[in-house]
Parts: sequence; structure tokens; C-alpha cells
Amino acid sequence: MERTKFSLSEKPLEAYDGDLLVYCVYQPKKGRLRCEHKAVSMLINRSRAGEEFKGKEGEQLLIYPAMMTGKVALGARRLLIIGLGKKEKESDRNLRRESWRKVGGLAAKAAAKLKAADLAVQVGNDPKLSGRELTECLTEGILLGDYRFLKYKKMSKKDKPFGGIETVRFICSKVTTSLRKGLKSGENGAQAACTARNMANEPGNGWTAADFAAHGRKLAKRTGLKCRVLNRSDMVRLGMGGILAVNQGSEEPPKLVILEYRPSKKAETLLFVGKGLTFDSGGVSLKPAAGMEDMKYDMCGGAAALSVMEAVAAEKPGVGVVAIIPATDNMGGRAAVKPGDIISHYNKLTSEVINTDAEGRLILADALAYGIKRFKPSCVVDLATLTGAVIIGLGHHHSGLLSNNQVLVERLIKAGKRCGEPLWQLPLGPDYSKQLESRVADVKNTGGRAAGTITAACYLEKFVGDTPWAHLDIAGTAWNFTDKSYVPKGPSGTGVRTLLELVRGWKKGGL
Repeated sequence: MERTKFSLSEKPLEAYDGDLLVYCVYQPKKGRLRCEHKAVSMLINRSRAGEEFKGKEGEQLLIYPAMMTGKVALGARRLLIIGLGKKEKESDRNLRRESWRKVGGLAAKAAAKLKAADLAVQVGNDPKLSGRELTECLTEGILLGDYRFLKYKKMSKKDKPFGGIETVRFICSKVTTSLRKGLKSGENGAQAACTARNMANEPGNGWTAADFAAHGRKLAKRTGLKCRVLNRSDMVRLGMGGILAVNQGSEEPPKLVILEYRPSKKAETLLFVGKGLTFDSGGVSLKPAAGMEDMKYDMCGGAAALSVMEAVAAEKPGVGVVAIIPATDNMGGRAAVKPGDIISHYNKLTSEVINTDAEGRLILADALAYGIKRFKPSCVVDLATLTGAVIIGLGHHHSGLLSNNQVLVERLIKAGKRCGEPLWQLPLGPDYSKQLESRVADVKNTGGRAAGTITAACYLEKFVGDTPWAHLDIAGTAWNFTDKSYVPKGPSGTGVRTLLELVRGWKKGGL
């Protein structure tokens, strides 16, 4: 479908005559629900369910104004009342942001159920948030909650599924520049996250390394970014033995996709590196068949790093941003890398491949070392669906965070909280690195089952030197993320908005 069109309006609720009007109410401290808008209050009181509706957080009441007895002042076909809970209950600013994001998701889900293509939302007030934050979070929730992937679904005229919300109107007392900025920033972040979801939803035969490269080139052409793609011959010349080794068993050649944004004035550079493993069979260390179809999602880190550049290009921040995506699949063809093989990375470090299913760190290592040497960034953040161990430790609720710089850790945690993508820091250190010691090479690519998420990060740490670096293990959140109204089943697009928040909040002067 076409991109959803958003607008701001000062016209009263009564003037809206579209498909679905959304109105939010707080739960009273005690007694019956009170609503500031007279017509809405009247409709709630007339509704049979009005007495049961308390305005608890997430509670919903759907009313058809035209079907109510007596004179009705509202022209909307449907009125959806959504409860916000008690106004004084939650004081945390980020949790309030998340509440409004969830409201947007609930509105989108209701629109889908009712097949309402036109939506209006009354922008109320929140004592903890500005109007800009309200419109930003509502916009994010609506766009993320309205997401669907129908590319491969056969459409029949009789049972044609709902195509999505076409127009959204925010009704406010006064249209301001601040509200417009909030709407735009919400659009930028959510649209980029949906782009990442689209990539991840593609099957392994529908999204290859070549598709990563093609998307990067198209995005650069459309937005003015700079795109460069390294091919296999370039990797051989540069000595990127990690990417080449993982790709040995594949018929699809590898790509290293590089997207650059440079502001008009000289500035620092932030480097994002995303694992672009388009399908992971495990290679010779073959994965179990059960659930292997989900390994098309092993490129979610690469999808996030590439997609955030879409928002960066739209917002043109004052800091430079570079995204690098090492892209390949991991197959067990006749030339596949074998357990016990020794490879040499871009920085000349040799690695004994103990397990070919620990391939993500091999491709990230080359990309990290190359990106740091070439772009000399102020910091580097990599994202990867790297270990199953992080799911055992954190479930599907937090992404793992490991870093060599505590200031960068705090900035990322703050960014994650602000956009509803929580991170949890895990330790690093020489005791964990010892698990990677090899008898025949500089390092080995696994440290055993114990502390698997940490030792994977210890491997990557060997390729960043003194550069401030953070690793986000999103294996538990890239899909099957915590159930929320704005997060669908399947890929979540996690990481995109966290990185965007980091860029938005970046202060000159480094770490």
C-alpha cells in the first residue's frame, strides 16, 4: 500500500466524519469515569458497556455514534475510547512514552479489525510529556502497529485483506511547529523500522547479499547518500578471511555494503555494523531441522544498520554516520569451511574455526576492523542475532549489550529506554577471553557453552582496538520480541530506533 499520510488539525472532534475516531481517557482515582469532551462523555454514558469501562490502561470501548438514541454531536462512524490508566500512577518519562506508543498500536489494531482506512486521534495531554513527544510516540505506535507483509499472499477480490491505514489526522487544540516535528520524527523512525521488517520477512531465496547491495544503491540514489559495495575479489585483495570463509559453501557471492552520510560541516563519525547473514544453515556444523526456517532472520542486524540510514538521510544530523553490512549466507556446499580450519582476518589475526555455526562473529570481525581503519569513527556499534545464549539469559525482553566504554553503554541504554527497546549490560574481561585461547592459532571462534554471549563479544573485541565499541546481541528481540500492540509476530525491526536515538542525542566532543 501507499505510505500512510499524517496531518494535524485544529478542527473540533465534531467536524470529523471519517471511519474511526480515537479518544483517550484517564482512569479516575475513584468513582465514575469523567470525560472532558461533552459529546464523548454523553456517548460513554449512553453505552451499555459504559458502566463497566473504567479507563484502565489498554482498556477499550467501541461505540457507533449513529446507532445511539437521542441527538448525537459526533459525525465519526465509530468512536474508540482507549484507557490510559491513572494519570499519577507512572512517573517515569520513558514508560509514559511507551504507554502512548501502545495506544497508537491499539488504534492501528482496531482500524485493521474494522477495516478503517481513515483514522483520527484526539491528542490530549500528559503531565510528563510534551506535545511533541505525544505525537512522536502516537505516530510510531500507529505505523508500527499497522505493519503487514503481504508480498507473497494471493489476493482474491472476495477475501482481500485490509491494506492498511491510509490517512491519520491528529486533532489538537493548536497546530505548532513542535507537534509537526514530533510527527515527522515518529514517521522517520517507524518507517525505517518497517523497512527492516520487510527485509527480514523476505525468504532466504528472496533476500540475498545481492539484494542488500541493490537496496543500498537504490537508497543512496534516492537520498544522496554514498554507497560502495565490495565484492569477493575486493575481499580477497583486502584479506577478509572471515567473510570469505563463511561464504565458501555458498553459490551466492558475498557483499560488503557501505553507506555513508556526511553533514555539510566537518564532524565526528558514528559507525554501525550489522550482521547480514541472509540464511544460516550452520554450515558443516549443521543446525537441527526444527525451526531452521527462522534462520532467514539471521540478517536482522544488517537490516537494522541499513534501514537506519533511511532515517538518517531524512533528518540530516550534524554528525556523520556510516553503516557497514557484511552479507552472505552460511551453507554447507562442497567447499564449505570445516571445523578445525584456520583462517586469517582483515587485521591479520588468525582464527581456528571450532564451530562453523559460530559464523556471525567471523563476518563481523572483518567488517569492524575494516570500518574502524577506514573511517576512524568516534564510536562503533554492531548489531547481530549472534547467540542463542542471550535468549537463555534475557529471554525475548532485553537485547544483550557488551562494550569497552561505559559512557557509550549509558548512551545506548538511555536511547533504548526512550524508544521502548530495552538493553541489558553483560560483562567482559580477560577471564572470559581466556576461553577463546587456541593451541594452533591466535584465537578460536568459540569458547564453549558457558557464557556464550559474552565470549562471542570477546571475539569481536579483538577487532576494535581502543575505539569505543558496543555490541548488541539481538537474537532474542529481532523476532518473537515481547508482545506489544505495535510489535507484530515475526521480525520486530529492533535496533533501528535505538541507533537513530543515539544519533539524535549525540553531543559533540566524543566519549
